[in-house]
Amino acid sequence: MGKNLVEKIIESHLLSGEMIPGSEVGIRVDQTLTQDATGTMAYLQFESMGIPKVKTLSVSYVDHNTLQDGFENADDHRYLQTVADKHGIKYSKAGNGICHQVHLERISRPGTTLLGSDSHTPTAGAVGMLAMGVGGLDVAVAMAGGPFYLTYPKVIRVNLEGKLQNWCSAKDIVIEMLKILTTKGNVGTLIEYGGSGLANLTVPERSTITNMGAEMGVTTSVFPSDEMTYTFFKAQAREADWQEFKPDEDAKYDRIITIDLAAIQPNVACPHSPDNVKTIREIEGMEVNQVLVGSCTNSSYRDVMMVAAMLKGKRVHPNVSFGVAPGSKQVLAMIAKNGALSDLVESGARILETACGFCVGCGQAPQTKAISLRTNNRNFLGRSGTKDANVYLVSPESAVAAAITGKVTDPRDLGLEYPEIVLPEVYQIDDSMILEPSADAAIEVYRGPNIGEPPKNTAMPETLKAKVAIKVGDKITTDHIMPAGPFLKYRSNVPKYSTYVFYHTDSTFPEKCKKNKEDGFASVIAAGLSYGQGSSREHAALCPMYLGVRLLLAKSAERIHSANLVNFGILQLTFTADVDYDRLNDGDELVVENVYKAIESEIVTVQNKTQGYSFQTKCSLTDRQREIVLSGGLLNYAAKGGK
Repeated sequence: MGKNLVEKIIESHLLSGEMIPGSEVGIRVDQTLTQDATGTMAYLQFESMGIPKVKTLSVSYVDHNTLQDGFENADDHRYLQTVADKHGIKYSKAGNGICHQVHLERISRPGTTLLGSDSHTPTAGAVGMLAMGVGGLDVAVAMAGGPFYLTYPKVIRVNLEGKLQNWCSAKDIVIEMLKILTTKGNVGTLIEYGGSGLANLTVPERSTITNMGAEMGVTTSVFPSDEMTYTFFKAQAREADWQEFKPDEDAKYDRIITIDLAAIQPNVACPHSPDNVKTIREIEGMEVNQVLVGSCTNSSYRDVMMVAAMLKGKRVHPNVSFGVAPGSKQVLAMIAKNGALSDLVESGARILETACGFCVGCGQAPQTKAISLRTNNRNFLGRSGTKDANVYLVSPESAVAAAITGKVTDPRDLGLEYPEIVLPEVYQIDDSMILEPSADAAIEVYRGPNIGEPPKNTAMPETLKAKVAIKVGDKITTDHIMPAGPFLKYRSNVPKYSTYVFYHTDSTFPEKCKKNKEDGFASVIAAGLSYGQGSSREHAALCPMYLGVRLLLAKSAERIHSANLVNFGILQLTFTADVDYDRLNDGDELVVENVYKAIESEIVTVQNKTQGYSFQTKCSLTDRQREIVLSGGLLNYAAKGGK
């Protein structure tokens, strides 16, 4: 029987386990990446392991907190540079670009594995990598030479057939995918793309699709490495890094979805979830206050050139605040040379830094109750920095149409000649802002006053006594749990950052946890479906752990966040009946007797002492994960010799 791409990569990297869907496997990691919002903690954790040099090809990017509105970010950037230099890690300076865009351009390799402490690491799946977003501690373990453990996924084959209409783009394809698969219920699955339409999709277009696979909650998304991939690598002067990598013709899949690209319409993801999908025509005419183009989803040379071509000789509507953020220095340098940058500036566009910026709420917060059209990947409530703003996710083409007209407009109605964007035969190559490490053990790592030691949990008590500190609903994101934007500068200072846990949902949460701890109780988070969507931000587990959270009770939780909970010693149990979730109240005292014995079973009994009843929950942890949780987290487990 033939093999699909997933089977080929995992088989060639398999260290432990069986390749059976639902089973845990351990794989060898070839490459890692971090960004500055997650990287500081990942490297603090790596340092705590006492390993002198990384065992992987690793890159530390600075792309999130580039606004230096205080000493914290600048100090952390210096820490990242010195710790990278000492331990053999490449360092991409602020201004070099967004990690996923730069990694795709300069570091990616077909047929290899990549772990990144950012949920959009699957972007590199566009060139045939098994690229997965994980928590920073998993990256630290991989850099130390340890395996990465994952649930062997079911594989969905998505056949893209035909060719897109003019004015429709890869962003419209992936938003269509979100309409089909939604943002929940896809844990333990992986998407592999194929079909005749691949011949019409360049690597930058494919990367838009793999990037937003993160919003579906799948393990990752991957394209084959084919002739189109070779063209991209050749243009990047990296032919030596390319290899053909395709599935066998008789490969088997768990599900097959077919999409006719010619039937795709300009799509939009409406507030406040990427799967709230409509066509542009369904909401056209709505007045728009802000339009932003950029992020790791849509900031490639192709996308920025499309924006410049549409705006050439035109002006941004006077009532629209319009900004463009090229995804890398390479893109910015090329549009500066070919004149496209001048076209953008003359149109009235604001040129933003080559960074994540507005996507993660670091700058460009819209006006009160704004309608903001953006090309990024997430539109969670408040993520933009303005809680009552309404953010719509669109393609670059639809974004420019709104910027010109001042209202939501189908780009097909502009009456413009469609710009055919031809990718360059040779990209402008300048890797001078990716600093090579000296790996000199004598280097002194810089530590500013904002940096502290990574906190550790304690072993799980024999009997878990805890109180419900918060009860939340479905689709709670890591932004809800651990807000980004102006709070991200405290990422290295866990005691400070922990004061903002659930800041926009229930600002009293940290105090309730503190009171529970004083009274001799751990704290419980009760949640609905798909808890922990969105960013791989491990602080959404680390900071609650620091506050004394030992238990998550949820209807379901997303893959990366579940893994982070394990890594920090927080037990996750799943409701077996919705009524048990409904009955729970904030402040209820819960008890799990003899935890060590209880979680050996799949069914765990939880006693509600406040209301005087018991209910059944499900424990889906593997044997290794159970040991980690009982040890109080991965650092404790590793210190005891666990692997």
